Amino acid sequence: MSATRYTYLGPEGTFTEAALRTLPEAATRELVPMVSVPAALDAVRNGEAAAALVPIENSVEGGVTATLDELAAGEPLMIYREVLLPIAFALLVRPGTKLSDVKTVTGHPVAQPQVRNWLRAHLPEAVWESAASNADGARLVQEGRYDAAFAGAFAAATYGLEALVTEIHDAENAETRFVLVGRPGRPAAPTGADKTSVVIWLGDDHPGALLELLQEFAVRGVNLMLIQSRPTGAGIGNYCFAIDAEGHIADRRVGEALMGLKRICPKVRFLGSYPRAGVAPEEVRAARPGTSDHDFTAASDWLARCLDGRA
Repeated sequence: MSATRYTYLGPEGTFTEAALRTLPEAATRELVPMVSVPAALDAVRNGEAAAALVPIENSVEGGVTATLDELAAGEPLMIYREVLLPIAFALLVRPGTKLSDVKTVTGHPVAQPQVRNWLRAHLPEAVWESAASNADGARLVQEGRYDAAFAGAFAAATYGLEALVTEIHDAENAETRFVLVGRPGRPAAPTGADKTSVVIWLGDDHPGALLELLQEFAVRGVNLMLIQSRPTGAGIGNYCFAIDAEGHIADRRVGEALMGLKRICPKVRFLGSYPRAGVAPEEVRAARPGTSDHDFTAASDWLARCLDGRA
């Protein structure tokens, strides 16, 4: 395995590359762009790279389905870190292009909902065609296949383009969450501001089936930060659920919730416990009464005393 190689959703000039370069270790790694999320993750699976950075959630569009599906299927991988990156688009064009010249535009499919209102107001007749990534859209503009691309302004120099308009976003404070993914290993020690990700499968479809899964978290005071259903491919109505929960698997309430899921679900895939980006431990809400590690330990001690006649 190449311990110094990180892959990412390419080509050069993507928001994913920009997010990856915010990691301190990126300065000492070989950063290799890949054509797709599956390709970036497969490079980790087959040992060509130590880790991959891929987008997993957008504050406007929600979960990135390509990443969620890849993490749920195939050889297991694990999330070790997350990165949050503010997102604002620029309209990149070949030098000399005016706004009135733009008849065709391109960008990643996740970008379209984030610029839809701007397009309607400023380029209502322009035809949208999706690209594999925003930077790939810039490359296609460079090649003359489209008039303009929505991408990061930083991509303009890479592809010999100009940023005709900058700071384009329909939603203020839009951001994308990226995750650094590697082969399964021991999770990092708890920081006090952590997140745990899993994928769970329903055992059978019956009234209240999803509620039963969610109650495993609720009764232990574990807050959920994301839950998204994804089809399993086994037919209409068959779903798995990608879940992000506050806390670390080493926290008693989180660990016991996962054990509860494992008892009632045919399959649970642990995707990792890792530090939450941009959140300090002192900013994390205190555990609900009765759900702290101390409370779980005290309850276990009481049960032991009951069993040996000391209660």
